[in-house]
Amino acid sequence: MPGLAALNKGGYAEVLSVSCASAGNCAAGGYYTDGGNLDEQGFVAVERNGRWAKAIAVPGLAALNTSGGADVSSVSCASAGNCAAGGGYEGGRNGNSQGFVAAERNGVWGKAIEVPGLAALTKSGYAFVNEVSCAPAGNCAAGGAYAPRPRGHYHGFVAGERNGRWAKAIQVPGLAALNKGGRDTEVQSVSCASAGNCAAGGYYYDRPDHPGHHTWFVAVERNGRWGTAIQIPGLKALNKRTDGADLSTLSTRFSVSCAPAGTCAAGGYYTDASGHRQGFVTQAG
Repeated sequence: MPGLAALNKGGYAEVLSVSCASAGNCAAGGYYTDGGNLDEQGFVAVERNGRWAKAIAVPGLAALNTSGGADVSSVSCASAGNCAAGGGYEGGRNGNSQGFVAAERNGVWGKAIEVPGLAALTKSGYAFVNEVSCAPAGNCAAGGAYAPRPRGHYHGFVAGERNGRWAKAIQVPGLAALNKGGRDTEVQSVSCASAGNCAAGGYYYDRPDHPGHHTWFVAVERNGRWGTAIQIPGLKALNKRTDGADLSTLSTRFSVSCAPAGTCAAGGYYTDASGHRQGFVTQAG
């Protein structure tokens, strides 16, 4: 990655996400470690007409990242020179993890900001962005999780961007009612078909009698309004066994993607009656 070695004084760097708007016009993001205390910082890099420019620190993120743990977990491009990035940083309230977004407009990256509304949702200061998605014609969405109180469970959130302005983050409608297990929920994947028309998905715990039994949900945004989260149809009949997996590893095991025409597909895994993991796909639209 051009320019990343110059940033990476601490010797640890990684690209976490790549997105392309068209052939030869892409963006990438991740983290590097700076000199002093090997703090992690977030970076972005842009490809134009087949040539990668030098990686840069996300503008404004260092000022937010006062406790030294930032990364760009996701990038998404609507068109060449118009992208969004999101992730987490450590700072602000009690030095805990926060969720941020940043936008590129006409080839210039603006300053990173804390996702609007997260401060009101999370009194504890724990929050992060897992994924951002931008529609082909512009406008984006972000999803992740927050903890409403110290040492509390995480709740999944979504936030939308319209014409360059991010709306306030909200808890995914209906997700609390689904979460019978009373443990963490999280938005792990977001995809936008067009402006104001997106899908999001992630996990929750559906059985209070089996605290390790998690399953997957999806929620759909139509014309800028998020509908109620539902369990993926048919998954309950497949997902027979308690799953004691470490959920810190699940961020790459569920994905949703929407085509410009509005049809979406999702995929992940379930645990069958024999205790084996099996893959599933589903489609809507």
